[in-house]
Amino acid sequence: IKNEPDVVMVYDARPGPALFDSIRRVADSAPRPIVLFTPDPDAESIALATDAGVHAYVVNGYNPARLRPVMHLAQARFRRDQILQEELAELNRRFAERTLVDRAKGILMGARQLREEEAYRALRTAAMHTKQRIGQVSQEVIDSARYGEAINRAGQLRMLSQRLVKLYALQCCPVRLPEVAGLLADSVAAVEANLATLARSLSRPTFGDLVDAVAVPWGRLRGALRAPAAAARLPDVDALAEEVLAQAEQLTANLEIAAFATALHVINVAGRQRMLSQRLAKQALLSALTGMAAEDGAAAELAGGFAYLQALPLSNAAIKAELALATSCWDAVRAALQHAGSPAGQERIARLSEELLGHFDALTELLERGMQALVR
Repeated sequence: IKNEPDVVMVYDARPGPALFDSIRRVADSAPRPIVLFTPDPDAESIALATDAGVHAYVVNGYNPARLRPVMHLAQARFRRDQILQEELAELNRRFAERTLVDRAKGILMGARQLREEEAYRALRTAAMHTKQRIGQVSQEVIDSARYGEAINRAGQLRMLSQRLVKLYALQCCPVRLPEVAGLLADSVAAVEANLATLARSLSRPTFGDLVDAVAVPWGRLRGALRAPAAAARLPDVDALAEEVLAQAEQLTANLEIAAFATALHVINVAGRQRMLSQRLAKQALLSALTGMAAEDGAAAELAGGFAYLQALPLSNAAIKAELALATSCWDAVRAALQHAGSPAGQERIARLSEELLGHFDALTELLERGMQALVR
């Protein structure tokens, strides 16, 4: 028995929906020339048979002398249909690729201030270097832009978990900074906005459980932050923030894996620097106010992040400048952390950690828009 017959022949006295469904399944799964013999001359049946994938509808054509030319007719029509389908598929592929290229060009033009021809040249060069079709490279750029924003927002959740505790601790310090209450309220609103955006923009079946896993401990932390600030409550508030941090880390890591683009690891590292800057300030204040241990490797990890970013082959002058500003500010923060026990030192930590956060925010935003690693 041949697994791939030259022609499939069918006989049915009154062909109907069940037969046409079976023929359609054969045509979809293992397309072959199909001949239907029948005494039914109904025009509607002929139309349904043709739609199902029949290549020759033969009415009362049982003469053996007719069999060979009928088979040849079915095979010829089958070959023609296959050519037409391949041509249509190629046209659809080209149209889809052109749409992808246009979208990717728009992203690059906006992100890197390129002209249209420069953006196309960048995509074509990347395709040549990676031995991919330009449509594949364009899809990577589109995915990176989409996932880049999601990773940035998830990374902000990591940072905000630490910043909120830092701001809460500053409310317990002898020196009260008037802007702290406003910054704390803004941070709470930022967490809510990022969670809402991620829940709306990410695939619910793929990432919904991870977003929910951040939202659950965040609800408890938000409730704890509403109570009047007190140094005695700092360990409990910090423990809740650590739960939020752990779940936000999980979400960010899964987004980076799903995106499968090296450029997004750069964005993730820069975004993590934001969190570490706030974590170090938080730890210094908690140590001064409650005696909690202040060192868990965050300083070494932040230094490692700087080394990684400084080693990148960055071509964007704005990114280089922002990284230099962040490095200089980090030196000032590191010096201020040594004086966390004094009111003046606490005030300096508060101001410099916010300044460092601003530099890392700007750096992450520039890297997200620039996507250096994709089309350099």
